[in-house]
Amino acid sequence: MLRGISDKDAGRYRQGNVLIGGASTIAPDAVHLPQEMHALIEWYERSGDMHPVERAAEPHTRFVKILPFIDGNGRTGRLLLNFELMKSGYPPAVIRTQDRQTYYRVLDEARVTGLYDGISMLVAQAVQRTLALYLGLITGGLGGAARP
Repeated sequence: MLRGISDKDAGRYRQGNVLIGGASTIAPDAVHLPQEMHALIEWYERSGDMHPVERAAEPHTRFVKILPFIDGNGRTGRLLLNFELMKSGYPPAVIRTQDRQTYYRVLDEARVTGLYDGISMLVAQAVQRTLALYLGLITGGLGGAARP
Protein backbone atom coordinates (compact mmCIF):
# COMPACT_ATOMS: atom_id res chain seq x y z
CA MET A 1 0.00 0.00 0.00
CA LEU A 2 2.92 2.33 0.61
CA ARG A 3 4.82 1.31 -2.52
CA GLY A 4 6.25 4.37 -4.25
CA ILE A 5 5.85 6.61 -1.20
CA SER A 6 9.04 8.01 0.31
CA ASP A 7 9.93 7.10 3.88
CA LYS A 8 9.56 10.74 4.93
CA ASP A 9 5.94 10.79 3.67
CA ALA A 10 4.77 7.28 4.63
CA GLY A 11 2.29 7.29 7.51
CA ARG A 12 2.35 11.07 7.88
CA TYR A 13 -0.06 13.81 6.91
CA ARG A 14 0.89 15.51 3.67
CA GLN A 15 2.96 18.65 4.06
CA GLY A 16 1.87 20.35 0.84
CA ASN A 17 -1.36 21.12 -0.88
CA VAL A 18 -2.92 18.83 -3.48
CA LEU A 19 -5.69 18.92 -6.04
CA ILE A 20 -8.38 16.28 -6.38
CA GLY A 21 -8.17 15.27 -10.04
CA GLY A 22 -11.50 15.74 -11.81
CA ALA A 23 -13.27 16.88 -8.64
CA SER A 24 -15.26 20.06 -8.08
CA THR A 25 -13.82 20.63 -4.61
CA ILE A 26 -10.41 21.55 -3.26
CA ALA A 27 -8.69 19.53 -0.55
CA PRO A 28 -8.07 21.40 2.71
CA ASP A 29 -4.80 23.22 3.15
CA ALA A 30 -2.15 20.96 4.70
CA VAL A 31 -1.96 23.08 7.86
CA HIS A 32 -5.61 22.24 8.58
CA LEU A 33 -5.27 18.44 8.30
CA PRO A 34 -5.01 17.67 12.04
CA GLN A 35 -8.21 19.65 12.74
CA GLU A 36 -10.01 18.14 9.72
CA MET A 37 -9.13 14.60 10.79
CA HIS A 38 -10.10 15.35 14.39
CA ALA A 39 -13.47 16.65 13.18
CA LEU A 40 -13.95 13.49 11.07
CA ILE A 41 -13.25 11.26 14.07
CA GLU A 42 -15.59 13.28 16.29
CA TRP A 43 -18.33 13.04 13.65
CA TYR A 44 -17.77 9.28 13.35
CA GLU A 45 -18.04 8.80 17.11
CA ARG A 46 -21.45 10.52 17.05
CA SER A 47 -22.75 8.58 14.02
CA GLY A 48 -23.67 5.31 15.74
CA ASP A 49 -27.38 5.57 14.95
CA MET A 50 -26.86 5.58 11.18
CA HIS A 51 -27.54 2.57 8.95
CA PRO A 52 -24.26 0.61 8.63
CA VAL A 53 -24.01 1.20 4.87
CA GLU A 54 -24.43 4.95 5.36
CA ARG A 55 -22.04 4.85 8.33
CA ALA A 56 -19.46 3.30 5.99
CA ALA A 57 -20.11 5.47 2.91
CA GLU A 58 -20.20 8.89 4.55
CA PRO A 59 -16.89 8.74 6.46
CA HIS A 60 -15.26 7.21 3.38
CA THR A 61 -16.40 10.24 1.38
CA ARG A 62 -15.37 12.70 4.09
CA PHE A 63 -11.94 11.03 4.33
CA VAL A 64 -11.24 11.20 0.59
CA LYS A 65 -12.38 14.84 0.58
CA ILE A 66 -9.73 15.64 3.20
CA LEU A 67 -6.94 13.79 1.33
CA PRO A 68 -4.74 13.62 4.43
CA PHE A 69 -1.84 11.77 2.78
CA ILE A 70 0.41 12.47 -0.18
CA ASP A 71 -0.78 9.25 -1.85
CA GLY A 72 -3.01 6.26 -1.17
CA ASN A 73 -6.04 8.21 0.08
CA GLY A 74 -8.48 6.33 -2.15
CA ARG A 75 -7.13 2.92 -1.16
CA THR A 76 -7.11 3.89 2.52
CA GLY A 77 -10.63 5.27 2.23
CA ARG A 78 -11.89 2.06 0.63
CA LEU A 79 -10.21 0.02 3.38
CA LEU A 80 -12.02 2.17 5.97
CA LEU A 81 -15.29 1.74 4.05
CA ASN A 82 -14.99 -2.04 3.96
CA PHE A 83 -13.74 -2.31 7.54
CA GLU A 84 -16.85 -0.48 8.70
CA LEU A 85 -19.10 -2.70 6.59
CA MET A 86 -17.50 -5.93 7.80
CA LYS A 87 -17.54 -4.71 11.40
CA SER A 88 -21.33 -4.49 11.02
CA GLY A 89 -21.61 -7.97 9.48
CA TYR A 90 -21.80 -6.90 5.83
CA PRO A 91 -19.58 -8.21 3.05
CA PRO A 92 -17.09 -5.80 1.45
CA ALA A 93 -18.20 -3.39 -1.25
CA VAL A 94 -16.17 -3.99 -4.38
CA ILE A 95 -16.35 -1.06 -6.79
CA ARG A 96 -16.21 -2.68 -10.21
CA THR A 97 -14.17 -1.21 -13.05
CA GLN A 98 -17.35 -0.47 -15.00
CA ASP A 99 -18.71 1.48 -11.99
CA ARG A 100 -15.58 3.59 -11.49
CA GLN A 101 -16.86 6.70 -13.29
CA THR A 102 -20.16 6.52 -11.39
CA TYR A 103 -18.17 6.11 -8.16
CA TYR A 104 -16.15 9.26 -8.89
CA ARG A 105 -19.29 11.15 -9.88
CA VAL A 106 -21.24 10.31 -6.71
CA LEU A 107 -18.17 10.99 -4.56
CA ASP A 108 -17.82 14.42 -6.14
CA GLU A 109 -21.55 15.03 -5.78
CA ALA A 110 -21.38 14.23 -2.06
CA ARG A 111 -18.28 16.38 -1.56
CA VAL A 112 -19.97 19.36 -3.23
CA THR A 113 -23.51 19.03 -1.84
CA GLY A 114 -22.97 17.25 1.47
CA LEU A 115 -25.67 14.77 0.41
CA TYR A 116 -24.56 11.15 0.62
CA ASP A 117 -27.50 9.31 -0.96
CA GLY A 118 -25.69 8.59 -4.23
CA ILE A 119 -22.54 7.16 -2.67
CA SER A 120 -24.61 5.23 -0.10
CA MET A 121 -26.70 3.68 -2.90
CA LEU A 122 -23.60 2.76 -4.90
CA VAL A 123 -22.07 1.12 -1.81
CA ALA A 124 -25.34 -0.71 -1.05
CA GLN A 125 -25.46 -2.06 -4.60
CA ALA A 126 -21.82 -3.19 -4.36
CA VAL A 127 -22.55 -4.94 -1.05
CA GLN A 128 -25.60 -6.62 -2.60
CA ARG A 129 -23.50 -7.90 -5.52
CA THR A 130 -20.85 -9.26 -3.16
CA LEU A 131 -23.51 -10.98 -1.06
CA ALA A 132 -25.10 -12.51 -4.17
CA LEU A 133 -21.68 -13.78 -5.23
CA TYR A 134 -21.07 -15.31 -1.79
CA LEU A 135 -24.50 -16.95 -1.73
CA GLY A 136 -24.02 -18.26 -5.27
CA LEU A 137 -20.71 -19.82 -4.31
CA ILE A 138 -22.25 -21.41 -1.23
CA THR A 139 -25.31 -22.80 -2.96
CA GLY A 140 -23.29 -23.80 -6.02
CA GLY A 141 -20.92 -25.66 -3.74
CA LEU A 142 -23.91 -27.49 -2.26
CA GLY A 143 -25.10 -28.71 -5.62
CA GLY A 144 -27.60 -25.86 -5.83
CA ALA A 145 -29.54 -27.02 -2.76
CA ALA A 146 -29.45 -25.06 0.46
CA ARG A 147 -28.71 -27.03 3.60
CA PRO A 148 -30.14 -26.18 7.00
